[in-house]
Amino acid sequence: MQCFKIFLIVLSIHMSVSDARADESSIILQSTTSTANSGLYDHLLPIFKKETGITVHVVAVGTGQAIKNAKNCDGDVLLVHAKLAEQKFVSEGFGIARYDVMYNDFILVGPPEDPAKISGGQLATIALANIAMSQSQFASRADNSGTHKKEVSLWNAARIKPQQSSGHWYLETGSGMGATLNIAVGSGAYTMTDRATWISFKNKQDYKIQVEGDESLFNQYGIIQINPKRCPQVKSVQAKKLIDWMLSRKGRDVIAEYELEGQQLFFPNALTHY
Repeated sequence: MQCFKIFLIVLSIHMSVSDARADESSIILQSTTSTANSGLYDHLLPIFKKETGITVHVVAVGTGQAIKNAKNCDGDVLLVHAKLAEQKFVSEGFGIARYDVMYNDFILVGPPEDPAKISGGQLATIALANIAMSQSQFASRADNSGTHKKEVSLWNAARIKPQQSSGHWYLETGSGMGATLNIAVGSGAYTMTDRATWISFKNKQDYKIQVEGDESLFNQYGIIQINPKRCPQVKSVQAKKLIDWMLSRKGRDVIAEYELEGQQLFFPNALTHY
């Protein structure tokens, strides 16, 4: 039954992508759960459609899966947050060019008891080392997403291999950010999340931000047009309009004005001229 449900979900996504492919006034944006779940696209894309007449269908998955989908030509534009992987995507000829579009940051959240005693610290690697030494539970997305890639880089910087403790104190969820946060809260575990998802997350209970402000927690998003030389069905004109608009003064203003609970979720940093 579970396999059948997964098949139906995959089939539904495939049909939606096929429908969007047939409509010249729409494009497909492969993107992340963090941007979609935050509500940013619900705020931003209707404004873009009103100005251009172009409907943008968002496929929201982890960054690794979004890049894989883009390589399979299932989209027109890619907007994710793993710069090295994005640059590789372009250098291998799958994308035309990559542009910084906006940023926010990652944070470490955890239970109020703070068993690893990391609250108030600013160095993420030291916090992770304390979590490992105290064998406090930590929930990892473990899904090759941008968040997971950042987490892995921080463990590496701390010279710790948490995968060796998988199933013990290191919990690999293989799930998106919202599900991983729910698992963390339900099991009393620490986790790392982007700030936008945390602000929009409804099941915080008594959890709090334990570590923030480290430069290594910077979270940059990039936007790329999928290369029509690799994927002939890419709608280049419409894709370029979305990218141009996102990087324009108007697009930057629309991104900057999006707030939840009085907090700005994303900070545009596209160059004025590109």
